[in-house]
Amino acid sequence: MNIEQIYTGCLAQGAYYITSNGEAAIIDPLREVEPYLERAKKDNVKIKYIFETHFHADFVSGHVDLAKATGATIVFGPNAKTTYDAHIAADGEELKLGDVTFKILHTPGHTMESTCFLLKDENGKDHSLFSGDTLFIGDVGRPDLAQKAASMTQEELAATLFHSLRDKVMTLADDVVVYPAHGAGSSCGKNMSKETVSTIGEQKQMNYALRSNMTEAEFVTEVTDGLLPPPGYFGMNVMMNKTGYENITDVMERSLQALTPEGFEAAANETGAVVLDTRNAKIFSEGFIPNSINIGLDGQFAPWVGAMLPDVNQELLLVTEIGQEEETVKRLARVGYDHVIGFLKDGFGAWKIAGKEIDSVTRISADDFAERFKNAPIVIDVRKPGEFAAEHVDGAKSIPLDFINEDMAEFPKEEPFILHCAGGYRSMIAASILKSRGYNNFIEVEGGFSAIAKTAVPKTDYVCPSTLRKA
Repeated sequence: MNIEQIYTGCLAQGAYYITSNGEAAIIDPLREVEPYLERAKKDNVKIKYIFETHFHADFVSGHVDLAKATGATIVFGPNAKTTYDAHIAADGEELKLGDVTFKILHTPGHTMESTCFLLKDENGKDHSLFSGDTLFIGDVGRPDLAQKAASMTQEELAATLFHSLRDKVMTLADDVVVYPAHGAGSSCGKNMSKETVSTIGEQKQMNYALRSNMTEAEFVTEVTDGLLPPPGYFGMNVMMNKTGYENITDVMERSLQALTPEGFEAAANETGAVVLDTRNAKIFSEGFIPNSINIGLDGQFAPWVGAMLPDVNQELLLVTEIGQEEETVKRLARVGYDHVIGFLKDGFGAWKIAGKEIDSVTRISADDFAERFKNAPIVIDVRKPGEFAAEHVDGAKSIPLDFINEDMAEFPKEEPFILHCAGGYRSMIAASILKSRGYNNFIEVEGGFSAIAKTAVPKTDYVCPSTLRKA
């Protein structure tokens, strides 16, 4: 038996490749399936099962294409309904893979079809739990995503999750290994660890939601507290995972159209496509196509695209670093953004050479900010409410990036202000959006609060999160 975690950092997502005696299973695969096919061919194994822990909201799974390519059986837990062929397993059902066995543990709460897969080794001993979004390292799945589909409140879903964890997960032996679907950075939880593997015993000790003396009421309160709205693309991803989707190879071929500056400009004017610039924040600030939105490929790219551009059917034009065009299209397709209509050939340099109009964002250092702070400027912090609550610049105003489209009117239109986040990634996203809406009365802090914290600028150590905007 061999277990391999295939972790994709930009999505904070874990897929799994398990082999035993010539057979393989893939759990929660990404949309691009070639790596799994190549690995199975290299190992001379047949992919027998594709296990799906639930209908993922944060990415498009590769289950449909992988099944077409291999003849493998797609397996969901109880309550799942699909428009393609799949085995809807019963709670407690066991499926053989070579010399090992997978046992289906239906664990509703995150969604009603959410299921964990318990792997038993060659001797029948419980070895590992592929916990999907039911149990993370340090957290559990958020219970608000399936409210509409389940006709339940988030509190009712949380109560359901409480019993799933107590009755199905916490009863397992302490040495059972936990392999979750996500880690820190995912929008599917709120308190996930950077670690991507643990054990049941470790989670009983350190996961706030698994406290042995925790009541159902306490669990519901703590799990539902402080949830931010899910990115707008989640619903469409769920639908694609339920009903199927276009092959990613076709999407890539259609999207990778190289456009000259003139062709790029004409396409933007004629189609209304959003110009998405994926260069890093520093390079973007120095010069960019007016009205373009910066979401750097070097950060949590796909989740922020989903949060800022919630319509997956929105047509997109790309500005990337030269050589990153294909990677950008692939990352967009992973989360269902299949409508890229082209990219700027030879990158932003070609735009400059062509003499086209250029915009920029003024950035200052943390030390410069400290000097300017003496004159009591308006400071706007776009970090999440919890980050702001823990510590922030004295007198700063909290407008989380997650809410920027709804809260645009909160930004001063006439008075100058200074913008920052934790490190500069999110504040440049905010800056590009503000620029596209006609705001020019601000500057942004390079290095964000991480750099500001090292200066003498006065900070407020704590503010009650309940006074901040919450979902």
